[in-house]
Amino acid sequence: MQVFRGFGHRALAAGGSGHALTIGNFDGVHRGHQAMLALLRNEARHRGVPSCVLTFEPHPRDFFAARAGKPESAPRRICTLRDKLAEIERCGVDRVVVMRFDEAFASLPPQAFIDTVLRAGLAVRYVLVGDDFSFGARRAGNYETLDAAGRLGGPSGFDVARMRSYEVHGLRVSSSAVREALAAGDLARAESLLGRPYGISGHVRHGRKLGRELGFPTLNLRFGHARPATGGIFVARVHGLGEAPLAGVASLGVRPSVEDDGRVLLETHVFDWPAALGPEGGYGRVVHVQLLHKLHDELRYDSLEALRAGIAADTRAARDWFASSQNR
Repeated sequence: MQVFRGFGHRALAAGGSGHALTIGNFDGVHRGHQAMLALLRNEARHRGVPSCVLTFEPHPRDFFAARAGKPESAPRRICTLRDKLAEIERCGVDRVVVMRFDEAFASLPPQAFIDTVLRAGLAVRYVLVGDDFSFGARRAGNYETLDAAGRLGGPSGFDVARMRSYEVHGLRVSSSAVREALAAGDLARAESLLGRPYGISGHVRHGRKLGRELGFPTLNLRFGHARPATGGIFVARVHGLGEAPLAGVASLGVRPSVEDDGRVLLETHVFDWPAALGPEGGYGRVVHVQLLHKLHDELRYDSLEALRAGIAADTRAARDWFASSQNR
């Protein structure tokens, strides 16, 4: 899959075939998104053009919340850009354009968005949107606006389609529903909505090595947003350190007992570390940590000894969960 930052790339217009495009934030790439991307691929194949996703970073609601001086009003983030792109690639999309959502982009009137982005930038032949889609300054454009523009015909025309809500067991699948499940610590419901266990990927980074001093060495991953959709202590499974996934216990949050500097870290202690990796063998690797079951929220411990005892208790609880799940 090709990834482009912005639409001003010659490769996007190479061959002059245009694109079958969908537009959205795709936070979580849940089952509704997956159904939309499957339809997009099918339409692209019938037209003989590449399938393309136009998405945004930061999330538009992050931008508007920051501009209003109320960052806490932005939605909590389900996944990082890395994980979003990985899941879109798994859905078989040919290209992704990541637009920086800034003041200039937010100020584009609907017609300017159509002329500059859709026609000149991406030469769209087909556009697929969700049932609540809106675009342009002050959200003045909608499905009807797009449809009217596409009906012009000739080289500037394009087909426009709208996909209705996707439901699982009678419940509408949405990023908001995934956030609610994660906020409640309901990982099973989140998995049902996502179509896969919830997880976070990233490069393993060096930290203070405090976990090693406490007897519980950890893999440290940065979560690149200040407000993740969930947090706390979890039963975890780590992929990327060998052929088989490794069981462990993970903490996602700001580490209130250690630094509490606002940075969000995912720290995972693997129960049975592969001897072939050695103590330093995890650094620099890209791993994927699945969060399978929430044990409890983050706690603040008064001393390192209390922290050590807390981690030991969480480790036992996670091991018990794995043992119990194998016996079901």
